Amino acid sequence: MKQLYLFLAAMLLLCLAPMPYGYFMLVRFVMMVTCGTMAYRYFTMQKTAAAWIFGALALLFQPIYKIALGRGLWNVIDVLVALLLIALFVMEWQKGKNHLHDKMIPPSGSPLLEDNNVFEFSLKGRLAPKELIYVASEEDKTLTDFFEKQPEVLEGWGQMIGFHIVYLPLLMKRLQAKEVLQYRAPYLTDAELTETSIGNDFLLQYLDNPNDKKRIKQGFIRTEDIHRGSDDKDKAQNRFYPLSSNSGEPLGDQLHRIGKQISQEQAAQKRLLQADDWGGSDSIPEQADLNFNSQIGEENTDDLLEEIRQRIAKLRQRGIAEEILEQLIHPDDRLSRLVITKDYRLLLPDYNEMEIRMEPLVKAVYLLFLNHPEGILFKHLPEYRQELTQIYMRLKPNGMNERTLQSIEDVTNPTLNSINEKCARIRGAFVGQFDNHIAKHYYIDGLRGEAKRIALPRELVVWETV
Repeated sequence: MKQLYLFLAAMLLLCLAPMPYGYFMLVRFVMMVTCGTMAYRYFTMQKTAAAWIFGALALLFQPIYKIALGRGLWNVIDVLVALLLIALFVMEWQKGKNHLHDKMIPPSGSPLLEDNNVFEFSLKGRLAPKELIYVASEEDKTLTDFFEKQPEVLEGWGQMIGFHIVYLPLLMKRLQAKEVLQYRAPYLTDAELTETSIGNDFLLQYLDNPNDKKRIKQGFIRTEDIHRGSDDKDKAQNRFYPLSSNSGEPLGDQLHRIGKQISQEQAAQKRLLQADDWGGSDSIPEQADLNFNSQIGEENTDDLLEEIRQRIAKLRQRGIAEEILEQLIHPDDRLSRLVITKDYRLLLPDYNEMEIRMEPLVKAVYLLFLNHPEGILFKHLPEYRQELTQIYMRLKPNGMNERTLQSIEDVTNPTLNSINEKCARIRGAFVGQFDNHIAKHYYIDGLRGEAKRIALPRELVVWETV
């Protein structure tokens, strides 16, 4: 609208010059339409005085029943209305400048903070970059009932603003068939999973200052930044957006306002981080250092085949309160027995009778390594070709043909990639069922140049065929 104000002002001032009659008619028509539109706009914003002024101007300039005031008086009106439009332009420009200024100037040592909605949490209160969590220190029963009866409202709003919205009491219901929790802790029974619950005050236990809990009634939080606190510990800087059924503002308007505020904050922060005078690279959170993981043998999904990768992504429910789930379920390394049945099925009876499925040749490779707890050097694979062939013949007595023999030769040829593919499929078979912190004990792993082995203690391996 600011540019339109200047355009209209210029049109009115040109009326002081000797212009053709058609120009004056054009000005009347443009002013009638524009002032009428502005009158309606101000009316919907409940600015009654401005609505009346622009409504009167629309009637004054309308070209249908022309008001004859004389050239001199019309010139005075044109100048006064032009000055009014210029004043509106200056006011809105200054308002926008002040708003941007408030967003762009952070307190010393902190990027883009507004003290009224920023709280420090321990890193256990850290959320995913595109995640909003509903938190409440006091129950808003009206809001709670609404969310539980119409969860699609939050889901639709989240899709519109590009965030995943998590309403904690409904989180457990969203985990279809409890797959996500059992993926993290496959030893949990259905009864144990049913007893798992979580409330809207769950994250507030991780507030850096417990007294801040009094300021967080009901609303959403999101993580904006990770930084080093005064106690030399990493903190999660979370923004809080109040939401209440008692605010007097319609719920839809509150959600719209929150979405707009988040968008403005993110845009302003992006500008700050890109600015040349913003403290250099040392001021930007060291995300690479925060994400550092020194665990040897950690799962690398880039090594897995596409279909396996997709299943893992689905089971892990990326974006659904990843940090919350980590805190809710504290998985340990409770290992299940691995039972190889008489028909060579791979069962994990202590993980709710889970079965690990593999293609025959992949399973033959797995059983080969299972037979050798000391491990096998890839460069020595040709020495195990005959043993692998015998294992495959037990799995598929009638399945031997030239193509199969060639595949066995390829997988035992250390100059080819076939063994790596089979190991990736074996890893995917386990990681596709439960998290890597447990799965790493079951698949073939090892450092480059060293023997590859299955780490599972052999007292947990049961051969029903023997």
